Amino acid sequence: MAAFAIAKIRFKGAGVIFAMYLASMMIPVQITLIPMFIIMNKFSLINTYTSVISPAVFKAFAVFLLVQNMRALPDDYLEAARIDGAGMFKIYKDVIMPMMIPTVATLSITTFMEAWNDYLWPLVMLSDKNKMTLTLALNTLNGQYDTEYNVLMAGSLISMIPIIIIYIIAQTQMKQGITVGGVKG
Repeated sequence: MAAFAIAKIRFKGAGVIFAMYLASMMIPVQITLIPMFIIMNKFSLINTYTSVISPAVFKAFAVFLLVQNMRALPDDYLEAARIDGAGMFKIYKDVIMPMMIPTVATLSITTFMEAWNDYLWPLVMLSDKNKMTLTLALNTLNGQYDTEYNVLMAGSLISMIPIIIIYIIAQTQMKQGITVGGVKG
């Protein structure tokens, strides 16, 4: 919804808000680690899956990508919907979002892959061995004097299976999302 507001609704300060999103993308994750930990601790979310998943869901990159794709859509669609009597939310839900499905699918896949392979944030949030992510669990196979590479490589292969399954399911949408900006016409 933020991307729709920035891209298609004319209001004062839209450029400043978008610039703030872009600026937040330039801040390294390591700088936000301690403030995010404090926030999760205040909400009593330490050692829960919610603390690991929620930062991955709210990304400035998602807003950036969606704004760029929504700006490419002609405003004629919005004007036609307004003439038909649709309000802003109906335009967003019934006109814009169906056209954004390839982009949202691409965004979902890339966000999932980034969160699935994340090591640092789950390491900070999870201390219970039963709640460790696969990436953290694979790290426990590294010993001080010995590493069982056969088990480590098997675990690495197993960790790729969900990513492959999600890609196979959404590959047509992902291909459309990647190529939608490259077509002139």
